[in-house]
Amino acid sequence: MKDLLRTDMLTTFIHVVRSQSFSAVARLQGMAASSITRQIDSLEQVLETKLFLRSTRGLSLTDAGEILFARAQGIINDLVDVQAELAALNGEPQGVLRIACLPTFGRQHIVPMLAELFTRYPKIRVELDQTERLTDPVRDRLDVVIRIGELKDSTLYSKRIATQTWIICASPNYIRKHGIPTTLTELGEHYLLDKHHDPAGICWSRYRSVINFSDNNRIFRSDDFETLRMAAVSGFGIALLPNWVVSADIHSGKLVPLFNDPDGRKEDIYLLRALAHPPAKLTVFMSLLQKRFAKII
Repeated sequence: MKDLLRTDMLTTFIHVVRSQSFSAVARLQGMAASSITRQIDSLEQVLETKLFLRSTRGLSLTDAGEILFARAQGIINDLVDVQAELAALNGEPQGVLRIACLPTFGRQHIVPMLAELFTRYPKIRVELDQTERLTDPVRDRLDVVIRIGELKDSTLYSKRIATQTWIICASPNYIRKHGIPTTLTELGEHYLLDKHHDPAGICWSRYRSVINFSDNNRIFRSDDFETLRMAAVSGFGIALLPNWVVSADIHSGKLVPLFNDPDGRKEDIYLLRALAHPPAKLTVFMSLLQKRFAKII
């Protein structure tokens, strides 16, 4: 009988591809490099094909290796998910919860709620991908992606958790020093906090026709919403930021809302997943996040 493909072989194969080194995987697993080499040799014998091209310059995948790597990651992740879902039938959510969101969103909302998540469900582990790129639950093997705005992929399952609006705000300290603008046009006489690069025109640049400001008005610019929030709290100037970035500071009195978004923009915030029926670990996470948003937005 032909030897069966084993999951430990696939796991080792994935590690070797990612590290591009037998010895690096061996060090990671506390094994001899020859043991890792033998596992890959055995895998190639089972599959009856070469997976790596080996040379003095390093390792590279063959066409067969590329195909296996694309599939093997999903196979191993599926097995982990199945194990966690079966265990959850006993009533205890567990396993690795893979989440992707914007960096500021992760710092503002995901990390602060993890203490409660871990306390209630100690067998859940979290892998948080904080990224600006457009992630996909299927392609990137994620349990949930938090996305803001119009959804274009109808193959994913979505759950709306809040609506993004924009708020013009400043700190009490800034207001004491510089006064409160009573109209939008008066903002041109104040210090503004703006995005450094804004090709989509989501911040102050979209209101140049209404607010007569120059580069001298923009005392501080950054592409990071969290940094702009901190600058506003510190009293550097007036910010135009999403509600989910500044709502907690407005509730605490660290920031004072001055105007709503002149354009009245409203964009839904969604939790996107690939599975029609979310596993227990994802269900409890979504529930906690919704409760958090209900309190602050």
